[in-house]
Amino acid sequence: MNLHFDRPHCARMYDWFIGGKNNYEADRQAAAEVEKVYPNVRIAALANRHFMHRAIRHVAQAGIRQFLDIGTGLPTAPNLHQIAQAVAPDARVIYTDNDPLVLAHSRALMFGTDEGRIAYVLADVADPQSILGAEEVRATLDFTEPIALCLIALLHFVSDEYAYPAVRMLVDALPAGSYVIGSHAAADLNPEGSARLAAVCNANGVALVLRDREQVLRFFDELDFLAPGLTTPHRWRPDPACINLSEQALAERDRDVMQHAAVARKT
Repeated sequence: MNLHFDRPHCARMYDWFIGGKNNYEADRQAAAEVEKVYPNVRIAALANRHFMHRAIRHVAQAGIRQFLDIGTGLPTAPNLHQIAQAVAPDARVIYTDNDPLVLAHSRALMFGTDEGRIAYVLADVADPQSILGAEEVRATLDFTEPIALCLIALLHFVSDEYAYPAVRMLVDALPAGSYVIGSHAAADLNPEGSARLAAVCNANGVALVLRDREQVLRFFDELDFLAPGLTTPHRWRPDPACINLSEQALAERDRDVMQHAAVARKT
C-alpha cells in the first residue's frame, strides 16, 4: 500500500484548511500555495463543512437512516455519522475514499453508536461499481430503503469523462425516497478567483475541474431539489449567523466561497 506522503492529496489539504492535523509537508506546501491566490479558502472549506452538517441533520430528521459518503475526507469532528446518529442512533454510514491514509485514519478514529453501524471502503468514484459492489456496502446498506448519497466537495476532482456517468450510475442504484447531497467548486461565481485557484491546484498536482451552474445542475438530473434549490453552501437553510445578512453581504460571501450546493430527492 503506497500512501504517497510525498505528493499532495486533496483530502489532506482540506484537512489543513479546516485546522486539522492529519496532513503532511507536501499537503501543507500545496495548501499554502492555494491560500496565496485564494485567501478565503479556509472560509470556503468551513462553509462547505457547515453545509454538510445542516444537510445531514435535515435528511436524518426526514427519516433517512442510511448514508453513503463518497470522498469522505479525513476525520474532523463532528463527522457525518455523528451528525446522523445524534438524530437517529440506528443510522448506518458507509465512508469511501480513494486514499488509503483517509481510510486508515477513519478506521482508527471514527466510532459510532451501538445501535448504528459504520463501515469503510477503499474505492474511487470514477469506478462506481467498485463502490456499489463492495461487500461492506452491501452488508451495511439496504438498497430497497432510502439512502442519502453524499458527494461533498468531491466532483470537482473528477473529469467529465468519469464524473457524469458515475453520478448517473450511483443515482440509478438508489431507491425512491433517497437524497443526493452535493457541493462543488464553482467556475462562475468568481471567475478570476476560480481561474487562479484551478491554476495553482493543477500546478501542484491536484487536478481541479471547476464547473458553472448549468454544469453542476446536470449532476441532479431527474431529481427534485429541496428549497432553496441549487445555491451556495451558506445560503442553504443557513445558520442563524447568516440569516440576517444583507443581500450585498451574501453576494460577497458567494464570491468568497465559490461553491454551488444542493440537496435533492429521488422520487
